[in-house]
Amino acid sequence: MVVAATSYPFLEVFWTMLIFFAFVVWLWILFTVIADLFRRHDTSGFMKVLWIIFIIVLPYLGVFVYLIAEHKGMTERAIASQKAAQSQFDDYVQSVAAKTDPTEQIHKAKSLLDSGSITQAEFESLKAKALSAA
Repeated sequence: MVVAATSYPFLEVFWTMLIFFAFVVWLWILFTVIADLFRRHDTSGFMKVLWIIFIIVLPYLGVFVYLIAEHKGMTERAIASQKAAQSQFDDYVQSVAAKTDPTEQIHKAKSLLDSGSITQAEFESLKAKALSAA
């Protein structure tokens, strides 16, 4: 079994890892290009089909030509998509965040204290939290 280990030298292992890494990177680029192609609204379905055929017939060349030809549009679409996602996230955070002012929170806590639902220590904690959020 020792003979089998020496029949595959270190440089061949390194070369195999390099080829595998390059293939994975190419797959990542391929999926990015296909996702961008289907996400586009500025081209017709016919042009999308032509790009897909070009990518299928000449995979490496097709992907690299698309990247060269559409790099600016890809960047603009990615930025617009990121801004839309950030806007949706900001809207969600604002919708679930407390919209009351500190005096209203303290008043609610005081009414809970008066009704006996919370203790004086809990009231002080809620009061401090309301004042620190202001």
